[in-house]
Amino acid sequence: MNLDKLTTFNGQPVTFLETQKVKEGVSCDTYLFSQDDSKDLGIVTVLPGFKTPLQKVLLGDKTIECFISGTGTLTVTGKDGSIQKYSFADTIGVKEIVIKIGEIMQWEAVGNKDLVFYEICYPPYKDGRFENISN
Repeated sequence: MNLDKLTTFNGQPVTFLETQKVKEGVSCDTYLFSQDDSKDLGIVTVLPGFKTPLQKVLLGDKTIECFISGTGTLTVTGKDGSIQKYSFADTIGVKEIVIKIGEIMQWEAVGNKDLVFYEICYPPYKDGRFENISN
């Protein structure tokens, strides 16, 4: 996937909104789906040695996380405290991972490559969707 500013994503037209600095070492390009206002898209880049904030999902119908490129992990802690850890290294055809309300997630770039993943929020992201437990 070409990660320059997208005009389509999985065959659907998208409109670039902005690049947000999430925290040191983590940035997110945000997009709206041009013909579908039920969701939005974030393409997140995590520099080597950095992690996304540890986030708990508080709101939304569905939050999808999916690896694009690089090397890293996604750790998901369930409401019951169970931990699922997914490891990625330029894997092709990785399935989307649905994060449920009450679950906690964190991506971490490992090795010497940027970790890039996408996040789709149904409905579109708004403040209060996630609680940052730690940076």
